[in-house]
Amino acid sequence: MGHAYTTIVCDILARTNRLQNKEVYFLTGSDENTATIIKTALEKNQTLEDYFAEIAGRFKDLYEKLDVSYDQFIQTSDKKRHWPGVITLWNKLVEAGDIYKSKYNGLYCTRCEAFYTEKDLVDGKCPLHLMEPQKIEEENYFFKLSKYTEEIKNKIENDEFKIIPISRKNEILSFLSEGLEDISFSRPSKVVPHGIPVPNDPDQKIYVWCDALTNYISALGYGGEDELFKKFWPVNVHVIGKDILRFHAAIWPGMLLSAGLPLPKSILVHGLITSGGHKMSKTLGNVIDPFLLINEYGKDAVRYYLAREISPFDDGDLTVEKFKESYNANLANGLGNLVSRIMKMATAHLPSPVEITLETQPDTDVVAYLEAFEINRAMDRVWERIGHNDALIAIKEPFRGVKSEDIGVHNEAVLIIKKLVRELYAIATELEPFMPETSAKIKELIKQNKMPAKPLFARKD
Repeated sequence: MGHAYTTIVCDILARTNRLQNKEVYFLTGSDENTATIIKTALEKNQTLEDYFAEIAGRFKDLYEKLDVSYDQFIQTSDKKRHWPGVITLWNKLVEAGDIYKSKYNGLYCTRCEAFYTEKDLVDGKCPLHLMEPQKIEEENYFFKLSKYTEEIKNKIENDEFKIIPISRKNEILSFLSEGLEDISFSRPSKVVPHGIPVPNDPDQKIYVWCDALTNYISALGYGGEDELFKKFWPVNVHVIGKDILRFHAAIWPGMLLSAGLPLPKSILVHGLITSGGHKMSKTLGNVIDPFLLINEYGKDAVRYYLAREISPFDDGDLTVEKFKESYNANLANGLGNLVSRIMKMATAHLPSPVEITLETQPDTDVVAYLEAFEINRAMDRVWERIGHNDALIAIKEPFRGVKSEDIGVHNEAVLIIKKLVRELYAIATELEPFMPETSAKIKELIKQNKMPAKPLFARKD
């Protein structure tokens, strides 16, 4: 569900910018060169290739069901598209004098695929997975991340490298103030047999974060045919969960600075999705499968909840009960009911479809909220508009006025119905990045001046 949220946020931003006639490249994918992936494939008695295909297939199936408009799905197991970019970047780090070999003795969380220091742990456990890390002693290649502490800090402080929201900016600045340590960038091939070999040293494999983070540029052709890289890098925004902030706001910029590459313009860091106030866990039995919600309520209902009921800046809660309550109140009784009321009046009392004019452009507040990544507030603004039109119907009662024998009253009612249809079209336009299928359905009803054959959102009792 958390992955669905990240991807829906990206999709909303991509669609918003496309609607403004901007050229957009929306990248997503799966990180596969990890020890955990290998272990799971072995436990399932599957080849790595079959397991990679299964994982990627699940993601792509979810994206299709959620109407996600990505341009590329990168897999880090892709030797043709991804691996050349990683090797090119590694060689750049070597040329900068920032890669050296040393013995590592420390703590490693297999779930995070990350090394930790004692001060990072909470009660001796990984702060994310609450499990004790393994003690590992290996000879690995290290990256001189410490060399770039001040430069990264300065770029974040002056918003040249912008971290959103401010709370996450302060969090990473606090982390940087303690000074970055050099980090292991490889692991022995005998421990991690799958992955990208270190150039000129086949006994070592490039470690997961050096490998995984490079996907953002390898997918654009860095290290090969780089036309997309020239056009779209530096990226406008990475969208990530708060649990991987340090990797993206410390390690990744350090790698780019070492390689002489520009940093991303911004990182949008969202919170976690909890269920009933607790982190989703199979042990607690509170995991909610997005596929089940899509099958029961429809894809746009899931997109609606994630966009409006979850803040992009804080943790958000999702339960089946909350989802159903929101669906009935805001989709079935809210938007769906407004569409039915307006189109019933339009089909009964307007001889032809209403001419749509420039009056139906998106509300400027909606646009401003989206530009500030305040996705839930943009949705709130759309629902304010829905409420205003419900109120207009209740106050003016045009459904009564059109039946009046007083020609003045009748004509005023007809004008109000036309205004309501134009307002409905504007609402559909504003909803397009959030709920593309619903937006298209509403616009088609208006174009044909038709009632919906069935409710857009049937109430769930």
